[in-house]
Amino acid sequence: MKVILLSGGSGKRLWPLSNEVRSKQFLKIFKKEDGSHESMAQRMYRMIREVDDSAAVTIATSENQVPSIKAQLGDSVGISIEPCRRDTFPAIVLAAAYLHDQQGVDENETVIVCPVDPYVESDYFRMLEKLSEQASKGEANLVLMGVEPTYPSEKYGYIIPKSNDPVAMVKTFKEKPDEAAAEEYIEQGALWNSGVFAFKLSYVLGIAKKVFGSSDYQWLFDHYSTLPKISFDYAVVEKEERIQVMRFKGQWKDLGTWNTLTEAMSDEVAGNAVIADCANTHVINELHIPLVALGVTDLAIAATPDGILVIDKKKSDNLKDYVVDQRPMVEKRDWGLYKVLDYGIKPEGKSFLTKHLVIKPGQHISYQRHQNRSEIWTIVDGTILDGEVRSVGQGEVAFIRQGVKHAIKADTELHFIEVQVGDELTEEDVERFDFDWSSID
Repeated sequence: MKVILLSGGSGKRLWPLSNEVRSKQFLKIFKKEDGSHESMAQRMYRMIREVDDSAAVTIATSENQVPSIKAQLGDSVGISIEPCRRDTFPAIVLAAAYLHDQQGVDENETVIVCPVDPYVESDYFRMLEKLSEQASKGEANLVLMGVEPTYPSEKYGYIIPKSNDPVAMVKTFKEKPDEAAAEEYIEQGALWNSGVFAFKLSYVLGIAKKVFGSSDYQWLFDHYSTLPKISFDYAVVEKEERIQVMRFKGQWKDLGTWNTLTEAMSDEVAGNAVIADCANTHVINELHIPLVALGVTDLAIAATPDGILVIDKKKSDNLKDYVVDQRPMVEKRDWGLYKVLDYGIKPEGKSFLTKHLVIKPGQHISYQRHQNRSEIWTIVDGTILDGEVRSVGQGEVAFIRQGVKHAIKADTELHFIEVQVGDELTEEDVERFDFDWSSID
């Protein structure tokens, strides 16, 4: 199988546990047989490989999720990086071009596209195989997986097939309805639109040439910010006449809210927390201070460096309307992680930001400079570049002036405090340069 997993989302529906950097698909909430925990992304990848150990998996995602993907899945997956957010149509086109141009996949190969974060069992992955086989027959340009609905949901779009056969041509699509309309659709034999479909690679590459004028990966990547921001459903699926749907009767859940997420959690408590005399209540605490829940019902409680949430699970669909955009307070990178400790604005208008950085042994941050800020580092140990190469030890301080190139490499696990001072303190204010670290080893 050739599988594209779509990994996006801003994380607002599961705030404060997830954000643009640490999305829900990387939260380790599922308990394995050996007692360890895995994330949705890890579970999805593991179960694909259990069904087909030769499956080639590519993840379509944004650059800020790449460290999490590599940390959890290693180098065994392909990664198609979106330069910016442009919705699922450009993302799928770019991933298809990546498969063809970067991975050498033939245009006649069949590709399956599905989200990275549904809660499903092994029958779902066997269904993916059947979906691929059906698409390879060429009876339709697109083959969708439609889930047989268990209740009149308002959260999903609906597919109405022309017949009740296991594989049927599609009659029409319906947007997310109210409950009454959903009941009417179900009476007509409608299926939930799972967002899973298969096609021959040549099909999407052909659409790219027609719509964008090119299906070349590098061209699409370079012009990505100019591509229309539109979903694959609107741009392709709803316009396609030769389209089939395959019925799926197994378990399928979108763990997109606190209500559905806690239904799949293995434990009621995670982290430094205690619950007593509670019913249908789940607590996750990532802070060092203790959290106690006593005598409450139907709540999801989460405490992280990004915020504290106490929510009635039945209200969780509305959470994203109340979440304010803010920079993540903890972010994992290939080289380690950082935590934001403090942020403020001085009376004269200068901003300051304090971080605690942890660099793994042998790793380093990129050789870089900033145009709008200076930095003060208080270091434990490591190797620093600030115009010259020198070793530093515990308690030493490095002042890095605005515009000066700098980097640091850890000999052992390195902890240091970074204070940024300047007019604009953003992650975008960075210019990176190449440096051969082996030249100083």
